[in-house]
Amino acid sequence: MKNNNNNHAVATFGGGCFWCTEAIFQEVEGVLEVTSGYSGGEDQQPTYEAVCTGLTGHAEVIEIVYDPSVIAFEEILVIFLTTHNPTQLNAQGADRGTQYRSIIFHRSDLEKKIAEFVIAELQPYFDTPIVTEIKEFDAFYPAEERHQNYYRDHSEFRYCTAVIEPKLAAFRKNYGDKLKAKETP
Repeated sequence: MKNNNNNHAVATFGGGCFWCTEAIFQEVEGVLEVTSGYSGGEDQQPTYEAVCTGLTGHAEVIEIVYDPSVIAFEEILVIFLTTHNPTQLNAQGADRGTQYRSIIFHRSDLEKKIAEFVIAELQPYFDTPIVTEIKEFDAFYPAEERHQNYYRDHSEFRYCTAVIEPKLAAFRKNYGDKLKAKETP
């Protein structure tokens, strides 16, 4: 992680396809770096193809480096839990399998308590139970380079226009106050 220092924090979570969550969190003010990857399984050299089988135990996740003086862990979790379907077990949309599960990896007891609190606070807004797993962080394995910055590099691809763009539009509408300022040329 290039930007990780004493003033920055790291969060790891998965909410289905990492391309979607990566695209959303790249636009969040206070998020300094987003890396797509794998976590939660036993394989210490996971590949996309292996993770897609659902046999590695890994979930597709993103790891973010963020500035907690700009955005709190709790705020990050609210965005995460409201920009995917945390009530869908081992799936998101058409993607099916444990690799697409909703999961939060905590790095401390405090983060675990915050995750439990945020889920409890958001539960009344959902018709069915939130099934997001909360698990102690063990390791993160960056995905292959072709999966990094996927939406930014391939926004014209059908998956991006059909799946990611509607999620980004909803995120921008609901979280306009959390967006990074647009850079002027």
